[in-house]
Amino acid sequence: MDRFALRVWAAAAVTVATLVAAALPARAQISAQDLSDRVGIDQRLNDLVPLDASFVDEKGKAVKIGDYLGNKKPILLVLIYYKCPSLCNRILNATLEAIQPIKYTVGKEFDIVCVSIDPRETPDVANRKKQSYVRSYGREGSANGWHFLTGTESEIQRLAAATGYRYAYDPKFDIYAHGAGIMLVTPEGHLAQYFLGIEYSPRDLELAITQASEERIGSLVDDIILYCFIWDPSTGKYSLQILRVVQLGAILTVLVLGIGIVRMVRKEKRNPMLPPGPRTDDPSGEKKNA
Repeated sequence: MDRFALRVWAAAAVTVATLVAAALPARAQISAQDLSDRVGIDQRLNDLVPLDASFVDEKGKAVKIGDYLGNKKPILLVLIYYKCPSLCNRILNATLEAIQPIKYTVGKEFDIVCVSIDPRETPDVANRKKQSYVRSYGREGSANGWHFLTGTESEIQRLAAATGYRYAYDPKFDIYAHGAGIMLVTPEGHLAQYFLGIEYSPRDLELAITQASEERIGSLVDDIILYCFIWDPSTGKYSLQILRVVQLGAILTVLVLGIGIVRMVRKEKRNPMLPPGPRTDDPSGEKKNA
């Protein structure tokens, strides 16, 4: 590696170090908050959901998670709460956008089971939320396959623990901090696939429904989106964690520079610079006789 390449690499290292150092105070402030560490989604593929977990549907009827399984149809499991001021609606809207263009219909090839993580919510609240989304979905018969449940704190926690869904109540803002994502469960009750974040690919979802209906388990998905998306208890909102964004950007910068340097060195080895030719004039400016 020549001197120029070394200078470029050194400059990149200094830049990265400066950016990370500048972001350290933000990280220290966030890591001091307990809620941030208690919120997230751990993918537990192939684990069995508690089929006997008891809830109440939007009509006030006592039901169990297993009631929606065993009929050769997978379910899309969505843990949210219905009076959530922001993120839950984005998750539901993203779910709606993902299921609208696919060939499968809610209530026919698969069901959707939404479960509130707030034990204070009632079937009446759940029913209003259901009517809104069933109307927006617009496919005939979908009301029979889209369920909005409420339940006790113990049953909610039981289901959440089994699915790797970690959440926490923030009494300061009277809000639940939680991860962003939905889960696909096979007809026999096994966790088949996770979709993380607030945007889900219709194509991937359709394929996952096909596989889950055959009791096939998917693979772990990249949680890079959630890596930067955290709950900030100082504001009661979700926000980007600046240090993590800087870290990711720094890593990408170093990788790009590294690839560029390697290519440059290889090019120099293939096309070495020729040494300078002999001088034809005298430094003194006087011409020499041949």
